[in-house]
Amino acid sequence: MTTTKPPRPTDAELAILRILWTRGASTVRQVHESLERERPAAYTTALKMLQIMTEKGLVRRDDTDRTHVYQSRLTEEQTQRQLVRDLLDRAFGGSSSKLVLQALSARRATPEELGEIRKLLESRRDGKDAHAEGTGEHDE
Repeated sequence: MTTTKPPRPTDAELAILRILWTRGASTVRQVHESLERERPAAYTTALKMLQIMTEKGLVRRDDTDRTHVYQSRLTEEQTQRQLVRDLLDRAFGGSSSKLVLQALSARRATPEELGEIRKLLESRRDGKDAHAEGTGEHDE
């Protein structure tokens, strides 16, 4: 069976995905309550968004109980990787160095972030993928 990548999530869909990544599997009511803390939204809006996201393959719906429970199909890291690849291709012509240089010049990195970046660069130089090793994840 061939699995296709889900489409790039919209900003509104990313807001819902962030809730699901933080909370884990959640009902529409739980997602709605979390959305409400950020900005007013109708319950039916949250429901419709989750239905659309299910159709698009961004979330899975468990409907074994009367109350449907939704969870993200991809992890936060997988989604971020997908978004970065897309941005890399569309805005930077596939150049990782241009992306990194722009990211670092756009906003000052903390000393901790710079330390993580140094570690990643060193591991890449040594032929290892520290991020994938540290998380147990590789490209999907």
